[in-house]
Amino acid sequence: WPYCRKRCSYCNFNTYVVPAADEAALRACLLREARTLLRLGRVHSVTSVFFGGGTPSLASPATVAAVLEAVAGAAHLPAGAEVTLEANPSSTSTSRLAGFRAAGVNRLSIGVQSLDDAELRMLGREHTAAEAQRAVEAARGLFPGRTSIDLLFGLPGQSREAWAQRLEAALRLCDDHISLYQLTLERGTALAAQVRAGALPAPCQDLLADMYHTARTVLGAAGFRHYEVSNFARALPPGALSTHNLSYWRAEGHNRVGAHGRFVPRGEGGCSREARVQTLEPVAWMREVQRQGHGTRSRVVLSQQEQLEELLALGLRTDEGVTHERWGHFSPQLSLQAVFGGAGAARALQQQGWLVLDSGGLRCTWAGLAVLDSLLPDLLRQLQRA
Repeated sequence: WPYCRKRCSYCNFNTYVVPAADEAALRACLLREARTLLRLGRVHSVTSVFFGGGTPSLASPATVAAVLEAVAGAAHLPAGAEVTLEANPSSTSTSRLAGFRAAGVNRLSIGVQSLDDAELRMLGREHTAAEAQRAVEAARGLFPGRTSIDLLFGLPGQSREAWAQRLEAALRLCDDHISLYQLTLERGTALAAQVRAGALPAPCQDLLADMYHTARTVLGAAGFRHYEVSNFARALPPGALSTHNLSYWRAEGHNRVGAHGRFVPRGEGGCSREARVQTLEPVAWMREVQRQGHGTRSRVVLSQQEQLEELLALGLRTDEGVTHERWGHFSPQLSLQAVFGGAGAARALQQQGWLVLDSGGLRCTWAGLAVLDSLLPDLLRQLQRA
């Protein structure tokens, strides 16, 4: 769902603010492209559905229900499949959330971002901290054990002590899943312009590292498993982890309606994994869907090297890492051990305590997960040489 009511000061996503969205037209195109991509991929079963945005909670529950009905009509959608909706606190009244649950949503991801009103104003959010709290409480009543919240850290002027207070407030409020994202000052955003002009202070890198370490320590002590670089789930309840996002990090195939995806177009006789790039602007995308059944702007067949690079970069984001079985699916001739077991960067990183290669596969240590971006270049070069 590409539309928002307003653009947040830090946002550079492909979102659009319009006076009124033509929901009927958009719904028809979502249904048509979903059916087309499932047919092209000869998808027999769907493991999860994720409504992202933009602000999908601005869509009507009827649109969500129609998309799920189209998916179930084109492929098997198991009764227990995870169906997630991203939501903003300003568009999540209890009655609206009940409508989404009746439509088939069983997991909610709420963009809280902060529980401080001054920070929310700086971020350009529509909601207040109190509204965020009410939205999460309402969601937990309807989606118990399956309500996730997003928080940002490293905001301009945010201190270590203020971040610790936000974390404690989040722990009192949250359910079984938290996503933490370090704020990135993206070019072209209002917030980046304010920092560049000196109106707001830029956080230093050491402080950002301390904030991340604090979050990992505090959430770990509260019983959360740090299962991906930015994601934490309580260790005990089944279903707390995001099944859908795990499919990305495990480099599984995914059809993305109105967005970029990865799959094998078996319905066209294809046998190679493709990166498919969709038309970004929604009105232009709708015209293409109406004309040809999908809005794919370009298709690129990924080489085995590119697939392994994606598998490595995504898989190492998780605490399970890249398993031998998953690596073998993409590289039956060259094993993980053959690539990373000999002399080279991987062995040095193991000796330094950042990486592990054992019978389970290749993964970061607890310390290594925090500095993954600095480890990847050497590992990718070792893969290229192999």
